[in-house]
Amino acid sequence: MLTTTEQARQNMVENQVRTWEVLDARVLDVLRDVRREDFVPARHRNLAFADIALPIGHDEVMLKPVVEGRLLQALALQPGEKVLEVGTGTGFLTACIARLAGSVVSVELHADFAEAARAKLAAAQVRNAKVETADALRDFDVHEPFDAVVLGGAVWSLPERARDWGRHGGRLLAIVGESPAQQATLYTRSADSRWSSNSLFETDVPYLRNAEPPRRFTL
Repeated sequence: MLTTTEQARQNMVENQVRTWEVLDARVLDVLRDVRREDFVPARHRNLAFADIALPIGHDEVMLKPVVEGRLLQALALQPGEKVLEVGTGTGFLTACIARLAGSVVSVELHADFAEAARAKLAAAQVRNAKVETADALRDFDVHEPFDAVVLGGAVWSLPERARDWGRHGGRLLAIVGESPAQQATLYTRSADSRWSSNSLFETDVPYLRNAEPPRRFTL
């Protein structure tokens, strides 16, 4: 018999995530199995399965479960693939990616987030995820291309340097545009290095640091 928490997690998957067009069985299984409540800030643990974005500090949020599900489904991660995540946050999405792929490198700007995420990932026995502390959009060096890249926060426009992170045939998932009508967009790199894009759904999440819209001056 399921515990109350396990039942709540199951209800989140069935009543929220699945009904938002997330039908990939592997993704649904991961969201059932990874203990989201262990990655939520302690003060919001009672809201771990609510259909809301949870504040985690530094003006950032833990994404809604439905958004996490749609992002994971769109990435279509396969065992053995190498993934780059920009913006670790609490580490929950990192843990899910690690379950679906071969390995994940997650880059987090805030040292306190990175430290906490490492501890939570270790407690969850996630051994194929590495958390780096750096500003990925400015000074993080990628030494080899990844099969898939996911930006964990919004960007005003896709950073040019991000285009070099994905291998030929790879995917890059970003939430792009101006709040409150940003577009989750999947970019695919062809064998000749050209990128194509496919807009997936509309959402509204905080911007990654150094990826905000340009300031507008008014008189």
